[in-house]
Amino acid sequence: MTYRVLISDPLSEDGIYPLREAEKIEVDMITDLTAAQLQEKIVDYDALLVRSQTKVTREIIANGKRLKIIGRAGVGVDNIDLDAATAHGVIVVNAPDGNTNSASEHTMAMLMALARKIPQAYHALLQKKWDRKSHVGVELKGKTLGVIGMGRIGREVALRAKGQRMKVMAYDPFLTDDKAEQLGVSRGTVEEVVQVADFITVHTPLLKETKHLINTEAFTKMKDGVQLINCARGGIIDEEALYEAIVSGKVAGAALDVFEEEPATDHKLLELPQVIATPHLGASTVEAQENVAIDVSHDVVRLLTGDLVKNPVNMPSVPKDLMNKIEPYFYLAEKLGLFLTNVTDDVIEEITIYYAGELYEVEVAPLTRNTIKGMLKRHFGDHINDVNAAYLAEQRGIVINEQKTSTTRGFTNLITVEVKTKSGSKTVAGTLLNGLGARVVRVNNYSVDFKPQGNVLFIHHKDQPGAIGKVGSVLAEQAINIATMQVGRADVGGDAIMLLRVDKAVNEADVAVLTALPDIYGVTAMNL
Repeated sequence: MTYRVLISDPLSEDGIYPLREAEKIEVDMITDLTAAQLQEKIVDYDALLVRSQTKVTREIIANGKRLKIIGRAGVGVDNIDLDAATAHGVIVVNAPDGNTNSASEHTMAMLMALARKIPQAYHALLQKKWDRKSHVGVELKGKTLGVIGMGRIGREVALRAKGQRMKVMAYDPFLTDDKAEQLGVSRGTVEEVVQVADFITVHTPLLKETKHLINTEAFTKMKDGVQLINCARGGIIDEEALYEAIVSGKVAGAALDVFEEEPATDHKLLELPQVIATPHLGASTVEAQENVAIDVSHDVVRLLTGDLVKNPVNMPSVPKDLMNKIEPYFYLAEKLGLFLTNVTDDVIEEITIYYAGELYEVEVAPLTRNTIKGMLKRHFGDHINDVNAAYLAEQRGIVINEQKTSTTRGFTNLITVEVKTKSGSKTVAGTLLNGLGARVVRVNNYSVDFKPQGNVLFIHHKDQPGAIGKVGSVLAEQAINIATMQVGRADVGGDAIMLLRVDKAVNEADVAVLTALPDIYGVTAMNL
């Protein structure tokens, strides 16, 4: 059988070489197709390769009667309807590693240009000014680079900075002491990093937790004369706060490749002489463009020749009979992971998932992926999925274990998730109840019966009369209504927990007020 591949965006011939050379694969490159034209043509193809120009809609996917795989020559897949692809059994692959070197080098180029004021000096020369005095820079040697986000690019930047004989302090929610030691960097919190760094570079996804991570409060904690680089995502640095910090003299300079709104040709930051900027060029190298095309081309060949793909971004197919048995547990598994990561402050080193009861005799790998996805979602956002969750956890040195037992301790089915950190371990257990759905039935040593849904407050406190009332009074003052409440305790007068579902999110200020109450040990607000 001969397979047909359609390439609807311009890709270099070097990039699609694996497709051209593969046996029984025909390749057509037809660019500038309208959505209607692509929808009509896709019916004759087994694979589709795109970059960012082509929008692969639900209608196009539905019309791809032979379509088996969609390859995105790049990192993001925002232009592909992942839900529709999964629903139609179409694997979507991308190239997460193809631009790592390019983005890392661009970050270092921006760092050096910022330190030595190269763009400003060049601009002065264009104005026929031979001005050395105004463009005195600083050396990188001996300076501290703060790296916020130690994924692929963050790690590469850290290694390159060490080559410049810089000290590196890094923050990442999954960076362990052992991993930091292997990389030759020191590990700190975001607050510790911004306090000690002479230069700060950010390399995190843009999520609710990371939006404006570098804000007015962070700037107040930084050294005078600090300099910042953002070649990751616009919005990680609060641009208004950055502007004010530069004008006030707190920040000596900033190098920006990305902005909250792009194109950013009229941005007021560009009016400041301390700012250098490029138009989102992190992945814009000949090599990067070829590498991402090569990576997805190899994956397309793998799938069409019966092999496993390397970089899938949507859920792999699961046999229908297995899916019927485990699908009801997907929601529970993800929520258990999400809950546990919210109540775990330390770096997770090991995850063990115990399956009991009717899950004893079925393949639970998809449930494990879903649990890990829930645990990592808080830090990775929509980038995390069922397929890449275990891979990303492994990349960060997290050990994943599965165990099965027929013993259920009174439940027909039970999933227990345990995480281990240097400071200890935490567990959460859940079950499916007929007619009632997912329930959390145990948190550490406390028995509860709680529906993992919506805005939740998890409170660890001393078992004393009035503790619940004090919490209720604080929430009432902020017009926060309690929908449900569960309490659990080990011994009378000992430690206890509260699990409250509330009608709206509880902000950090209210959490601080609750934490300050007598006999309250800790308060965590989360959205499940």
